[in-house]
Amino acid sequence: MDTTRTPDAPASESSPVSAVPRSFGRTLRAYVALTKPRVLELLLVTTVPVMILAQNGLPNLWLVLATVIGGSLSAGSAAAFNMYLDRDIDAHMQRTVNRPLVTGEVSPRGALIFAWSLGVFSTLWLWLTTNALAAILSATAIFFYVVIYTMILKRRTEQNIVWGGIAGCFPVVIGWSAVTGSLTWTPLILFALVFLWTPPHYWPLSMKYKTQYEEVDVPMLGATRSGAQVGLQVILYAWATVACSLLLIPVAEMGIVYTASALVFGGWFIYESHRLYNRAVRGTEPAPMRVFHASITYLTLLFVAIAVDPLLPF
Repeated sequence: MDTTRTPDAPASESSPVSAVPRSFGRTLRAYVALTKPRVLELLLVTTVPVMILAQNGLPNLWLVLATVIGGSLSAGSAAAFNMYLDRDIDAHMQRTVNRPLVTGEVSPRGALIFAWSLGVFSTLWLWLTTNALAAILSATAIFFYVVIYTMILKRRTEQNIVWGGIAGCFPVVIGWSAVTGSLTWTPLILFALVFLWTPPHYWPLSMKYKTQYEEVDVPMLGATRSGAQVGLQVILYAWATVACSLLLIPVAEMGIVYTASALVFGGWFIYESHRLYNRAVRGTEPAPMRVFHASITYLTLLFVAIAVDPLLPF
């Protein structure tokens, strides 16, 4: 597979599409879309519960807001850089053809300025409102997602999401460091948890869009391997994710709510992973989106338990 082919980008500063006058509201929505708002949900789901755990109670509301604002701007910067760099392949994938750089609602130059602005401002914001460690971790997350994942790994290896997904792990350590100003084993275990969760979350999605990834020569594992091979990898990572979640119990002295949640929801996540594999082996439709949605629900409920556990009197 030739992973170096890059179809011509449809939108440029001189594109006639981008020259069409637009209302302020439509332009604003286009720039918001550059930040991939739905991806920000993961940031909220993980950051706030970790801050509660770090504080062992409710942290200062202003600190929470400052961290969430800074983290959102940082994630938005990384997403905008990603759309700028991937605008050539986005134009050839059905699920991404409506992105602002493809439609011409935002010019490449405008997107690049926007991405840099968000990145610089988010780093300064976190430095001034939280602490230097949180700001440095935030800037590192942007670098990892843009350079390591998007520019280096994405079009070169089917393991791209494994190592590139590290960028999505940073919200937990940013949230923890914003409260404590340091890192301990607890946030590192949570970092590993999100790291292990990312492949079984994303590979089922790449199975669904297998043909589209093949057409743009992006070697996602779900597009390069058989359903059974992908299913087996999903199982292995799902088990590793649940095992990592249980490691948090003795290290962070988690209570009954988290323990029960990790066991019950983790068992369900593993069940859905095995179901994907078994259906693929039998040659029936593996329904990969069941695992994709299950992974989101699992992580959400697990981090809700992380938030609730320190607030209980037992």
